[in-house]
Amino acid sequence: MTDPRERMRELQRMADRVCVLILSSDLPAIDVEIEKSKVRQRCLDLCPDREQLYEMVYESRFQRLWDQFRAEPEERFFQKLQ
Repeated sequence: MTDPRERMRELQRMADRVCVLILSSDLPAIDVEIEKSKVRQRCLDLCPDREQLYEMVYESRFQRLWDQFRAEPEERFFQKLQ
């Protein structure tokens, strides 16, 4: 896979898969974390000098989805108060 666009599409598919796991599964948090680490590693393989970009784009997206859809109701209540 030498085409840069294809590599980036692969990364996007991996990230989309993590989003689907967060949104529509009851997969334990540890399993979601494993999938997230695969996305991070692939991102670093493709762009070794762009870890901060991964954090800004993907990790923040995953965290936002987790907080919105997987946090316990009590956690959501306290997040709204902050």
